[in-house]
Parts: sequence; structure tokens; C-alpha cells
Amino acid sequence: MPPNLAKDLLHPTPEEEKRRHKKKRLVQSPNSYFMDVKCPGCYKITTVFSHAQTVVLCVGCSTVLCQPTGGKARLTEGRPLLH
Repeated sequence: MPPNLAKDLLHPTPEEEKRRHKKKRLVQSPNSYFMDVKCPGCYKITTVFSHAQTVVLCVGCSTVLCQPTGGKARLTEGRPLLH
């Protein structure tokens, strides 16, 4: 006898929704976001895109805040305040 394959398609779990492609979710939503990063040197706040493709520098002291990777940008300095 096969296992119970019943699945609630109208109410997926949050984990299932996060794994799905952004266009195939129940409600479409992007994977990217903006975050405010505080510079550890001058304490100025800079808004950074999560999937930035260029190096983001601090406005005040020109230190590198994030490095681009293949997907999400890697934070090098500072701490994210808000997502």
C-alpha cells in the first residue's frame, strides 16, 4: 500500500514556500531585499541591496561594506540594522 500522499496545496508551510521559485509561489514575492548597514568606523547608515553586483562603500569613510558574490552580496564590515 503506498504512503499517504495527501498534501494541502492551499496552505503550504512557510518552509515549502521559501524553497519554491519566486514566480511559482502561492503569492509571488522576490528573494531580494534592501537592508540598512551601519559602518563600524563612522557609524553612518548606508542602504544596501541584498544582491548587489558592485562593491558598496561607506558614504563617510569609504570603507568597503559589502563584496559581490555570485548571488547575494557578502557583508564585510558593519552590521545590518533592518531587512
